[in-house]
Amino acid sequence: MPILRKSGGFMGILSGLFRSRDKPKNSTSGSSYRFFYGQSSAGKCVTERSAMQMTAVYACVRILSEAVAGLPLHLYRYNSDGSKEKALEHPLYFLLHDEPNPEMTSFAFRETLMTHLLLWGNAYAQIIRNGKGDVVALYPLMPNRMAVDRDKNGNLYYQYNTSSDDARTMKGATVRLSPYEVLHIAGLGFDGLVGYSPIAMAKNAIGLAIAAEEYGSKFYANGASPSGVLEHPGTLKDPSKVRDSWNAAFAGSGNSHRVAVLEEGLKYTPISISPNEAQFLETRKFQIDEIARIFRVPPHMVGDLEKSSFSNIEQQSLEFVKYTLEPWIVRWEQSISRSLLSRNEKSSYFVKFNVDGLLRGDYASRMSGYATARQNGWMSANDIRELENLDRIPTKKGGDLYLVNGNMLPLNNAGAFANINNKEEENEEILEMDKSDREQYDRENFDSYNCIKRTQNSCCCNSWQGYVGRRKFCCCRK
Repeated sequence: MPILRKSGGFMGILSGLFRSRDKPKNSTSGSSYRFFYGQSSAGKCVTERSAMQMTAVYACVRILSEAVAGLPLHLYRYNSDGSKEKALEHPLYFLLHDEPNPEMTSFAFRETLMTHLLLWGNAYAQIIRNGKGDVVALYPLMPNRMAVDRDKNGNLYYQYNTSSDDARTMKGATVRLSPYEVLHIAGLGFDGLVGYSPIAMAKNAIGLAIAAEEYGSKFYANGASPSGVLEHPGTLKDPSKVRDSWNAAFAGSGNSHRVAVLEEGLKYTPISISPNEAQFLETRKFQIDEIARIFRVPPHMVGDLEKSSFSNIEQQSLEFVKYTLEPWIVRWEQSISRSLLSRNEKSSYFVKFNVDGLLRGDYASRMSGYATARQNGWMSANDIRELENLDRIPTKKGGDLYLVNGNMLPLNNAGAFANINNKEEENEEILEMDKSDREQYDRENFDSYNCIKRTQNSCCCNSWQGYVGRRKFCCCRK
């Protein structure tokens, strides 16, 4: 007889196993508490703050956060003709480009949020609005004190635990915020709502790097000599006392190469395990590459120039922009548009990072590209000078002209010049047919005209070309 409980029976069991979209959960939130119960495989406790003590992690986070913070961020508006221009009059432009709040610059604000995004997988900022609903300020919030949940109706809300370090924009120890009040930039996650911490996901690799660094530190603190064994022929009543006295006299870098005097039959046997045998340097180098791989940062940007050369380092930098920065930039742009622009503004305004400065290349490559664009008519002199941060040429002097190479014509106009030449030949034939009549007229009315020998294709006056004898003249009335 099947056992069915009142709380849903068999269907209740299935619903418990296969649950629909529930409230978002971040198992890595409050990672200091979580890592206390789950250390890395190397035996080291890895948190976001302890990971930053690793030079490779610090370098990767700093490179990415400063790169995103240093890019120009503009708010654009679509015009009626399809073109775009900077929306300088919009209040959001000043917040994103200059000062998001009275306490921070735009660079510091974006650097802080990007650091949170790289360490915790989420970046939060409180949105301060006025009575009209316009955004007037943005304040960063700590991700480890933020929780995302759903209410009874299934609507998302944010619960934040305040501290004395936060700006005085919220009252109470625990504050409940709506999505209307939070700018949330989520990293890689499983539900699309909350991102997971890259540090937590790669805690074993980072823990091994921490363990290798700690081993090297202790090795050199011990005078760069391996440990050993003290042997005694008899039985020691207090071995710890002997060990402590030995360490006090001979352990540490300050006691290296001291002469030891052994008594009562003591014998010291060193353990011959060198860092080379343990592949200490290779392990450290591999872990640095592993951490750079986690953040998708080229090795040469963290100081590893072993496989870098003059020919490939520029290509690696371009790939860094395309495959590393571009996904983060898209997350930023779409999150800002979703949270800070109203429904009506989303069709007319958009946020865009300018990465042209990172893709410029060397001087010779830029000039070659500008020359091609200039000769083909899709860039003017002022367009090029703006990209090079040069002053504009006045419009009267041709700074806004778009030029096209005259050797190139549309296919349907390929015979235009041939048709013009044919018309000129036909006109000359007509003149030759009337040659006798014109000569007779010229002889009869020669006195009433000033006739000069034609030296060009056209006359110097608005008159006809005539013949006097066998010579062509331009005859103009007196």
